[in-house]
Amino acid sequence: MRNIILMWITVISSYTSGQVSIGKTNVTNSSVSLEFGTGEKGLVLPWVNTVATMPSVVNGTMAYDLSDHRVKVKYASGWNDLSRETTGTTIDPVTGIDGVLIQNSANENISAKVSIGTLSSIPGILVLEDTDRAMILPKVANPHLTIINPAPGMMVYDTVSKLLAVYNGTVWSFWKP
Repeated sequence: MRNIILMWITVISSYTSGQVSIGKTNVTNSSVSLEFGTGEKGLVLPWVNTVATMPSVVNGTMAYDLSDHRVKVKYASGWNDLSRETTGTTIDPVTGIDGVLIQNSANENISAKVSIGTLSSIPGILVLEDTDRAMILPKVANPHLTIINPAPGMMVYDTVSKLLAVYNGTVWSFWKP
């Protein structure tokens, strides 16, 4: 009986498209697959040794590149640097500990993946795949002033300047659409 119930849940969930909210009770916009609540928190991108050797990368992939400490996004023409002119760091300014040392000492499950929306075979840690929904970044007023200890690779939407804000471990870069 238990196997039949699990099978039905799997079948039903494969035909529904998901919406997820983090830091709030529910999704408030029907055009959204992933929505964040308010507060001084951001979305931290995965840290990779180098984006140059990432296998099967699709356009729109975003990562924090440890080879040069920059936030990057993949376009058809190649990787675009979102960190602007300043190279970042993974050294925590409060503790002085290098985050890479913590990351490297952890056991990684290379098959771990979360897919929201259409089930996908696209490689990635978090895959949002929908034809009619998007992700809304965490909204923060003046993140460079209000987020006390941002992590390298953090992204938010600055509600004051109305810009994408990306932290590379040293400085915030602000991007206009």
